[in-house]
Amino acid sequence: MLLLWLALFKAKTEEELKQIESMEVPIMKQAIDAYHQITVTPEFREAERLYEKARHNEAAALRNERNEKAKEIAKNLINYGDSTEKITIVTGLSSNEIESLRKNCKQ
Repeated sequence: MLLLWLALFKAKTEEELKQIESMEVPIMKQAIDAYHQITVTPEFREAERLYEKARHNEAAALRNERNEKAKEIAKNLINYGDSTEKITIVTGLSSNEIESLRKNCKQ
């Protein structure tokens, strides 16, 4: 029974819930039914939407921060005279991005 509860708490898809429900354990069916009742409320859906939006915004901010750090490293490597190929390997920036930075560093 403990393993069923753990499987229920870990379930991430409707398919996983259906697999648990197919075992025909009455308490599991009640728990899954309660979950479905809770998740159809407008409040729950709004909370989920806000949570997903926050996760998206956080991921975007992290990508932007990494990209800015990579550009700073690239600028330093440009100033040391390193090749575009080496800077691409070190930073993960494209050669076009590096050439653009190279032009801006000379100005």
